[in-house]
Amino acid sequence: MDQLKSRFNEKASALKTEIKALLKEHGNKTVGEVNLSQVFGGMRGVKSMVWDCSELDAIEGIRFRGYNIPQLRELLPKREGDKEPLPEGLFWLMLTGDLPTKEQVDWLSDEWEKRAHVPAHTFAAMDALAPDTHPMTQFSVAIVSMQTESVFAKRYAEGMGKHEYWDATYEDSMNLIAKLPRVAAYIYRRTFHNGDHIEPDTSLDWAGNFAHMLGIKDADFMSLMRLYLTIHADHEGGNASAHTVHLTGSTLSDAYYALASGMNSLAGPLHGLANQEVIKWIFEMVEKLGTKTPSKEQIAQYVNDTLAAKKVIPGYGHAVLRQPDPRFTAQKTFAEEYIKDDDYVNIVWKLFEVVPDILGSLGKVKNPWPNVDAHSGALLVHYGLKEYSYYTVLFGVSRALGVLAALTWSRAMGFPLERPKSVTTEWVKDFISNS
Repeated sequence: MDQLKSRFNEKASALKTEIKALLKEHGNKTVGEVNLSQVFGGMRGVKSMVWDCSELDAIEGIRFRGYNIPQLRELLPKREGDKEPLPEGLFWLMLTGDLPTKEQVDWLSDEWEKRAHVPAHTFAAMDALAPDTHPMTQFSVAIVSMQTESVFAKRYAEGMGKHEYWDATYEDSMNLIAKLPRVAAYIYRRTFHNGDHIEPDTSLDWAGNFAHMLGIKDADFMSLMRLYLTIHADHEGGNASAHTVHLTGSTLSDAYYALASGMNSLAGPLHGLANQEVIKWIFEMVEKLGTKTPSKEQIAQYVNDTLAAKKVIPGYGHAVLRQPDPRFTAQKTFAEEYIKDDDYVNIVWKLFEVVPDILGSLGKVKNPWPNVDAHSGALLVHYGLKEYSYYTVLFGVSRALGVLAALTWSRAMGFPLERPKSVTTEWVKDFISNS
């Protein structure tokens, strides 16, 4: 048993025993009440699942095992000479609750390198699609095609016991995370660079190698990828992609099926696809205004015109957060150090100065602040990754870290099939008349 699996097993066994005792004594206690607005409103705010890897606070933002993003940027191990955290360290933290050492992170980088082989039929499956197929469609197809490699599916067919489910899920998660950068880079190069693919560089870390295979040869871009893949990794369990992975996984579908379903959820315009909507909107604004250096007054007018057309301002607002997204702030800090003179970056900063006041003045916007999507596109464009239909694939590679760590925990805890109760509108009418 490898060192990460051994540490996880130790933590999971202890927590499972603790939860069993907790439920025996307190299982009948009421956690909260559901109102009709929540029944009809997408179950917003309903406490109905456990997700230990991360927690989202409306004011403080995301915390990973208790650590916020500024703390992670300081405390997680880094590659020598770089200032940004290695995503491998966050995965270790989410899986064990422990901040890893540099040696442990180096071991994990090497372990993922060993597991990174992508089967030939996965490349063939992608190549069978038209090159202009949306990158997220290609990504989902590729993940499902690799299901032939599932350790869980094989061992389940052989009759493994329930106590082994977590072990097989851990193996699938490790294998799948290891393969995703190669798959994602292949999609980018076949779609936007005529299939001119770049072989992996095994001397690099997980995120650095991904940046290398994308073909953007800039050391600062590697730093950006380490930051990007860290801050997008998880956002508690209630967001659409995380919840989808949890739901699919609760049926005992393996990690490949579960992650593919989560990526299909991430591809929705109200979720991960929003990151491409932001930069697309900024490009359209630049074209309409005829300048890459618009004034705040010009930007304010364009924002008001967008709202007058009954459209939203992409990158602003969040279902939970009531302050600027710390992930936005982390990217802004990166830009201030490396690319503060970039035109699109400066547009993003001017929007930050203009949009919250405009949205706040409407009197009906709960959160007028920028979310993570508001900044990422400008950073990527600066380094040459301007093909915004690809951005959600980057998001997906990162999100796999959190959802697969959580899926492994779900299997270790023996969480059951998720099966909420639905009601009809007639039932609701009867409930109201009789209450």
